[in-house]
Amino acid sequence: MHFTAQTSANGVLERDFTVGEVPGVLWSPAEGAGPAPLVLIGHGGGRDKKAPPVAGRAHLFVTRCGFHVAAIDAPGHAGRPRTAADEREVPVMQQAMATGEPVGPIVRRYNADIAERAVPEWLETLDALEELPEIGGPVGYFGLNMGTAIGVPLTAADPRIKAAVFGIFWHDDLVDTAKRITVPIEFVLQWDDQHIPRESGLALFDAFASAEKTLHANAGKHKEVPRFEADSAVRFFARHLGKAETV
Repeated sequence: MHFTAQTSANGVLERDFTVGEVPGVLWSPAEGAGPAPLVLIGHGGGRDKKAPPVAGRAHLFVTRCGFHVAAIDAPGHAGRPRTAADEREVPVMQQAMATGEPVGPIVRRYNADIAERAVPEWLETLDALEELPEIGGPVGYFGLNMGTAIGVPLTAADPRIKAAVFGIFWHDDLVDTAKRITVPIEFVLQWDDQHIPRESGLALFDAFASAEKTLHANAGKHKEVPRFEADSAVRFFARHLGKAETV
């Protein structure tokens, strides 16, 4: 891990880093009080590690819980080199969205390819992060949309992840993997999602083998996840990663 830039504001220290060729960012309390848990955030499709929803949630986890938060750019995103699959699938997906055609089969296929590449990168990044003296304790994962496509196989593969927030994704390609996950889950579903059938989201929630899992079904379309879900995620991770909220 190599840190490449650093800023600090409003009690949050933000450090850009690279692990190999993978760029990431680590948010931490500006004044640490010893080792603290870590939350990983997977960004949505077409976004990047510092997209407003990612940075906003990261600041909440840091300032309210005292956690560290890390995000990396997914393969093919934010200027990262594109594969033939990226070049083929992105225009097809954009065309389908522009014309109102079903995007599910395209997004699922493309996100499965991204996840196959992203999971090893996340594992290597987590290894590097856990070598930092300020990081210690359980790990959580937050990711909606493409963040779920990556996060479900990542959580199934790594026992260090002790709690996760998922949602806003199809069940078809993730059910078998979800059945291997037993950590506490909070799952977000948009009741009026124009892209993901309600039954598909419910099927994915049902597939998790977790003894504790909570469904948050909100009225609204695909991109209308209420802002208060971010506050709920703060409470969820504060409860399961072993450190209470400070406010």
